[in-house]
Amino acid sequence: MIDLRIQGPARRVRVGSALAAVVAASMLAGCAPLLVGTAVVGTGLVVSDRRTTGTQLEDQSIELKAASRIRDAATLGRVSATSYNRIVLLTGEVPGEAEKAAAERAVRAVENVQGVVNELAVMPNTTLGQRSNDAVLGTKVKASFVDTKDLQANAFKVVADRGIVYLMGRVTEREAHRATEIARSVAGVQKVVRVLEIISEDELQRIARGAPPVAQGASAPR
Repeated sequence: MIDLRIQGPARRVRVGSALAAVVAASMLAGCAPLLVGTAVVGTGLVVSDRRTTGTQLEDQSIELKAASRIRDAATLGRVSATSYNRIVLLTGEVPGEAEKAAAERAVRAVENVQGVVNELAVMPNTTLGQRSNDAVLGTKVKASFVDTKDLQANAFKVVADRGIVYLMGRVTEREAHRATEIARSVAGVQKVVRVLEIISEDELQRIARGAPPVAQGASAPR
């Protein structure tokens, strides 16, 4: 299933060595893929990902096609489409409800999209400074996951927009609660929205053993 849940206000947390490593590596690597633990962040596929390689490629294709469809629909505003396991999260700003609905229709028409979570806000576009702050915020949340010993950081995709942190991934209920708790504690996070596919502990063990994933029949949240 897909879990979509909004969590409350954030508390402060110290982001340790992982953030420094991420920032330093970003400055040194330029356009090269950034390795954080066993995960590739940026241009490459995630090495230790709970999706199949085929699904990872399909999600990349969905994101490219969604961006094209949104442009073709002449949707005004700033719209970002993030796909995880064929569920697409829409974030950004649009001038009205008509544009918000048009963006969703355009993305739903993309081949292999199983559901759309429309988190577009009807408001003026954010500034470049605000978007830069969101990028840093997302990096802080990712780094805090890396610093956490009881959480597999690369099981989550993190999207930050207007101080809201969206968590995507195929995780257990235990992991979902832990990640939410950590993300809420990062300074600057206004709230956490979970767009997660919840799997059982047994399925997690199957993935850890390299067994083929069990079809979940996921659908978009209502």
